[in-house]
Amino acid sequence: MSQRTLPVPDGLDGMRVDAGLSRLLGMSRTAVAGLAESGNVLLDGRPVAKSDRLVAGRELAVTLPEPAQPITPPAGAVEGLTVLYEDPDIVVVDKPVGVAAHPSPGWTGPTVLSGLAALGVQLSSSGPPERQGIVHRLDVGTTGVMVLAKSDRAYTALKRAFKERTVAKRYHALAQGHLDPSRGTVDAPIDRHPRHDGRWAVVAGGKPSVTHYDTLEAFPAASLLEVDLETGRTHQIRVHLAALRHPCVGDLTYGADPALAGRLGLRRQWLHARQLGLPRPANGVWVEFVSPYPDDLQHALDVLRAQA
Repeated sequence: MSQRTLPVPDGLDGMRVDAGLSRLLGMSRTAVAGLAESGNVLLDGRPVAKSDRLVAGRELAVTLPEPAQPITPPAGAVEGLTVLYEDPDIVVVDKPVGVAAHPSPGWTGPTVLSGLAALGVQLSSSGPPERQGIVHRLDVGTTGVMVLAKSDRAYTALKRAFKERTVAKRYHALAQGHLDPSRGTVDAPIDRHPRHDGRWAVVAGGKPSVTHYDTLEAFPAASLLEVDLETGRTHQIRVHLAALRHPCVGDLTYGADPALAGRLGLRRQWLHARQLGLPRPANGVWVEFVSPYPDDLQHALDVLRAQA
């Protein structure tokens, strides 16, 4: 453990402890909140809570844990992981199904990080140890385009771009039934499901979440949608479509019809990160990347078209 003592800067006056220290120390608000809850944040010698306010000029003392050793993702080839683009700042991949973005408790399968390590791609050291270089994620069961940072400047630039919504994320989703209207916007807050672990839901007081959709093709039992995200909440598209009572085909977690999934040969939700557009960190030039449908999603569409 080590302690840092310094006066509260003028720029942090009046800010919450967790928000101000997060900015000052470069730590997540969750980590700072944990320090405060453990009595490791003192203001003029007195412990403060995460929601207390900082006062400019007062003495701030923070006891920090020893830095964690970086976790090196195990090198192991990931079948189907394809590099679409690479330069000194970023690498863009086409993520296959059944692959997590990074290691996490309880996950023993392949990850994008381990796959890139096997290919000799060195990522930025920025970010938490277990997900260095990760600036956004796709679910294990979601395929498609994903960008990672190779340089520290790219990590900072991309995190800002995702936060400020200057990255264009376009998904294709196969939803059950026909949405009415066929083109629209879902603006509904999302948070953890109040009763089911591992699931998310539209919840009053949740994080603001906005999804735009447009019907590309309609079949008797389903609709192929193009989806643009303003926000990037966990399971956002899946949750919003389920809230409309038109879940992603094959998404049994969120109420999809297992009979329809079986008829189409689907073992996961029909959801694909189709296109990603972003400014290159090196020069701001806009670039876009497209991922073709993987075989299982294309097969499902072929069956629907044959039956139409």
